[in-house]
Amino acid sequence: MTVPDHVAIIMDGNGRWANRRGLPRAAGHRSGAQAVRAIVESAREQSVKTLTLFAFSSENWQRPKTEVRVLLDLFRRTIRREIDSMHDSGVRLSFIGEREHFSQALQQEMAQAEQRTRDNNGLNLIIAIDYGGRWDLVQAARQLARDCCEGRLGPDDIDEHSLGARMALAEHAPPDLFIRTGGERRISNFLLWDLAYSELYFSDELWPDFDGNSLACAIEWFGQRQRRFGRLPQAAATGV
Repeated sequence: MTVPDHVAIIMDGNGRWANRRGLPRAAGHRSGAQAVRAIVESAREQSVKTLTLFAFSSENWQRPKTEVRVLLDLFRRTIRREIDSMHDSGVRLSFIGEREHFSQALQQEMAQAEQRTRDNNGLNLIIAIDYGGRWDLVQAARQLARDCCEGRLGPDDIDEHSLGARMALAEHAPPDLFIRTGGERRISNFLLWDLAYSELYFSDELWPDFDGNSLACAIEWFGQRQRRFGRLPQAAATGV
């Protein structure tokens, strides 16, 4: 079976999961954090090399302040609780997004987690937090503009490679498989540049219910896809 090297997931449905059980939304977010642990472990077991999780979008700041506080507090506590286990398992943890909006304490903990795991050679776990695909394109364009203004680059030097080299996931291959839980069928401003040729898999399961078996089903579905990248089927299979 063909296993995707890079899987990207929008973890949707925590609030609805809680509402259906008569629980506060915070309970759904806590259950969602537990699901992250199971999916990280399952991804490692199924030989996925890179896993990117959409934890907090640029638009999530528009949620009620109490819920934002709950999300960020849960995020910080999850880093503290899981970092030892991830490090011992060889996971390399990194974050993408506009982290300058977070408290200095949270920024420091994120940097320390990245530093501690930077030499690990197991699963690459990437957390997208305060991330948006449009923001990613804008920040890459700003880098290109600065390079042009300072004479390091000319306008005619700008191409897909130079722009891609400035995107948040520049050091990683694009996702092979995109998964969204919760029943919605959209990518919601996530990895707009990187998902150009990803296979898109939508699950009706709410994120807290999405487990290792669910991930295995998505990977099995991926293995049945014929990825053409704009070529004819035979050429795509042979690389011609």
